[in-house]
Amino acid sequence: MSPTYDVIVIGLGGMGGAAAHHLSARGARVLGLEKFGPVHRRGSSHGGSRITRQSYFEDPAYVPLLLRSYELYDRLEQDTGREIATLCGGVMLGRPESRPVSGSLLSAERWGLPHELLDAKEIRRRFPTLAPHDDDVGLYEARAGLVRPENTVAAHLQLATRHGADLHFDEPMTRWEPYRDGVRVHTAEDVYTAGQLVLCPGAWAPELLTDLGVPFTIERQVMYWFQPTGGVRPFLPENHPIYIWEDTDGVQVYGFPSIDGPDLGAKVAFFRKGTPCTPETIERTVHDHEVAAMADQVGRLLPSLPGRFLKAATCMYSNTPDEHFVVARHPAHPGSVTVAAGFSGHGFKFVPVVGEIVADLALDGATGHPIELFDPARLAAAPA
Repeated sequence: MSPTYDVIVIGLGGMGGAAAHHLSARGARVLGLEKFGPVHRRGSSHGGSRITRQSYFEDPAYVPLLLRSYELYDRLEQDTGREIATLCGGVMLGRPESRPVSGSLLSAERWGLPHELLDAKEIRRRFPTLAPHDDDVGLYEARAGLVRPENTVAAHLQLATRHGADLHFDEPMTRWEPYRDGVRVHTAEDVYTAGQLVLCPGAWAPELLTDLGVPFTIERQVMYWFQPTGGVRPFLPENHPIYIWEDTDGVQVYGFPSIDGPDLGAKVAFFRKGTPCTPETIERTVHDHEVAAMADQVGRLLPSLPGRFLKAATCMYSNTPDEHFVVARHPAHPGSVTVAAGFSGHGFKFVPVVGEIVADLALDGATGHPIELFDPARLAAAPA
């Protein structure tokens, strides 16, 4: 049997990689086990960019975690020299009563976050790529922008290794069990023991967290890249913000500036318009009718964007019924198991602070961060 570790981390994507870094940075002996290779594209932590923002329309309770996450992203860039965050500004668009506008305004006002409310005419003047309806408004946040998921995962893995973590790739866990005062983890290669287990399963939550009592669902999502008519210059970060737009039917579209050169255009996607799947059954092929639907929808806000389709890629949302996270000690194993799952399509911007929280829970049994919203007990009795 291999040497005993302080903590074993299952899953080395966004959340697991951050956890491995924060745990090892505190001196813990860490083993990380990953089903695939490093920085893979089989889950959720890929696609070149993810939106980050502080005026959070999902719930004002997230704002303190976002403020800490911004601090940790800065530190991650300094410690690794990797490009992580680009704060190009962001606009939440729609009718005044739409969730992106009203929810963002609520968070901004509650936490005193700098922001501007713009009418449609002012949005068109300041951001000529955007053509909102006359009765649309926008909440503009200068501190919004994007983070690069692949660079973020790689940076956390780099630091975890630097701090002495043992990271095993292409070595999935087959099962785990309580063992003495900790846990024992089995893989096809070996059996490992540790005092603590951290489970960051991503889209594999339904199979790895069956005893948690949370009805996780997995959803296929598609990201699209289009070449704008007239070229990408108007879509460069110094000219074009990130945006989330909700139309009158409640359909949300989000998008980014062009960040990877003229050949890759600009990325767009639907928010919460996916199809149920599992990691084994997800359809990786993106079909022509999907591209056409995306082009039609985004063209209503950005007429010059869907000039030419370039490529598409799939990822997965791991959803909870209320779309809030699950980050907690496992209620059935409160002395030895921590879980971080169910990030419901809006979790990546929290990666560094979730890593910090998980390290708190695994090593200290509690955290000073506000995570009451993420208690799995709220969902244990929810219908599947």
